Amino acid sequence: MITVHLVDDHAVIRQSLQYLIEKSDDIQVVATASNGIEAVAQASSGCPDVIVMDISMPEMDGIEATRQILLNCPTTRVLMLSTYDTPDYIRRALEGGANGYVIKDTISNDLLAGIRTLSLGKHYFSQKVAEIAEAYFPGESKAGLIV
Repeated sequence: MITVHLVDDHAVIRQSLQYLIEKSDDIQVVATASNGIEAVAQASSGCPDVIVMDISMPEMDGIEATRQILLNCPTTRVLMLSTYDTPDYIRRALEGGANGYVIKDTISNDLLAGIRTLSLGKHYFSQKVAEIAEAYFPGESKAGLIV
């Protein structure tokens, strides 16, 4: 069973993502948080396999939360979730330690595939960001969305 933390400042988004994930037999949501500070605290009490992390939140954004979580949970994989598909956001997320990046407008197609792919130690990106992200993983096989 893949354990997942969901982190998003919008309750409706968190609940929708949790509903989508819980329809799956192999993934379990073990915690939810509304900001980066909560996410860091939750991860320190039990490192999940994957964190689905909103990039833009109040109090502490997803990039800083990712940096802090990975200090205590180096094997946790982070799937960044964002409405932004600009090179600057993608670069900052990857440099902060994210292992994947999914655009919110493609979340229904990418969420479960992204979680499963990250849990296998691979990288996963929405099609819109795949070309930008590939530059961070030279020499790795690049097949579509999965790096």
